Amino acid sequence: MNQRRRILLVAGAGAGALAAPFASLAQQQGKVWRIGYLSTRNRPVSLDSSNSGAFLQGMRELGYVEDKNLTIEWRFTEGRPELLPVLAADLVRLKVDVIVTSPTPTTQAAQKATTTIPIVMVSVADPVDSGLVKSLAHPSGNITGLSNISTEVIPKQLEMLLGMMPKLSRVAVLLNPSNSTSASGLKILRSAAQKVRVTVVPVEARTPAEIEQALSAIAREKTRAVIVVAEPLFN
Repeated sequence: MNQRRRILLVAGAGAGALAAPFASLAQQQGKVWRIGYLSTRNRPVSLDSSNSGAFLQGMRELGYVEDKNLTIEWRFTEGRPELLPVLAADLVRLKVDVIVTSPTPTTQAAQKATTTIPIVMVSVADPVDSGLVKSLAHPSGNITGLSNISTEVIPKQLEMLLGMMPKLSRVAVLLNPSNSTSASGLKILRSAAQKVRVTVVPVEARTPAEIEQALSAIAREKTRAVIVVAEPLFN
């Protein structure tokens, strides 16, 4: 196995951790590992006090410390998703050992930028449906990591709404069409809603400004409830 793929990464951002064998790395004295960190978040004033701090803390606990045996190339889109291809290409140009990505759009950008540098994904809703891996058991390629498949809980959300509002007949669903998981989430919701005779009203938002417009549209549609498909933009 490529030595770069043996590095153990603990990825924070509120999503969990990924571990892989790394004993051989401890024997490589003097090696400084370079990790690319690609995120859709705004760059925090203090990395340690942000969600990214969990990643830093995890690495320190494993013996990897910045300015000692670890260099992290931080890349944040600052709310500008169009920068993802540029930032991903920059990390590839720097020849980082591993790229940590969170969430789905960043992983897709990294996938397009490299097929050789190992990519560790975090907070990816559905890596199979997104075309990132062949299967959860055997991802293949150069991508591995964690998935927080959230679309499958959508029927339960609808069930809870009906428990609170038994006469509910129309429900809005807020989704980002730029995220491939939105399509699967909408499909699952429509299937569940059809069984209980509830009409689904899709409302789209791709940017923060469009969220306000979407909420206004939901009000005009006179829906009495809204389900939000898990999406970093909406978070």
